Amino acid sequence: MKKADIFEFFRRLAEVNPDPQTELEFGNTYQLLVAVTLSAQATDVGVNKATRALFEIVKTPQDMLDLGLDGLKDHIKTIGLFNTKAANVMAMAQILVDKHGGEVPVDRDALVELPGVGRKTANVVLNCAFGMETFAVDTHIFRVGNRTGLAKGKTPEAVEKQLEKHVPGPFRVGAHHWLILHGRYICKARTPECWRCPEVDLCAFKDKVLQKKK
Repeated sequence: MKKADIFEFFRRLAEVNPDPQTELEFGNTYQLLVAVTLSAQATDVGVNKATRALFEIVKTPQDMLDLGLDGLKDHIKTIGLFNTKAANVMAMAQILVDKHGGEVPVDRDALVELPGVGRKTANVVLNCAFGMETFAVDTHIFRVGNRTGLAKGKTPEAVEKQLEKHVPGPFRVGAHHWLILHGRYICKARTPECWRCPEVDLCAFKDKVLQKKK
């Protein structure tokens, strides 16, 4: 996709949604970190249902340790892989208390050292909590990047590098939110809704679905 087209791509997304936000619900940075960790291979809707009651009582890593592993499992048992995730969240809380004074570090390397936190999770936290220009490439962004020609790559890391290189300055903080939402609600995996897509004339996808299926 040409430089001018990339700018126009994001300009249109920004016009429709000037202030894109994550759909995960959280009250502070630590809760965001927990929510994103739990969202791996799960939906934001499912995570939000599980964490609403949890976040009423858990606001800090020490609160999580006080709740205990079994207490955490009771709250998140509706989420896939909850046993592994619960163990990671508890280990994460202990490290945050022991090494970081109970605070979430503003550093990608420190974040990815936490149990259950990969580069994508770290990028989400840095972007949503601290306003950093990071590109958290999930399945939606990977699909949209490759399908449209916006950012092609065989791996999430490759797509991330393309986004880092080509996303224009005014759109860098909001880019990954716009792309996630675009992939979730319009550029869907099985049947993209090209017939209502604002980017249809910029998109390189050959098999566009230009009519709504009845």
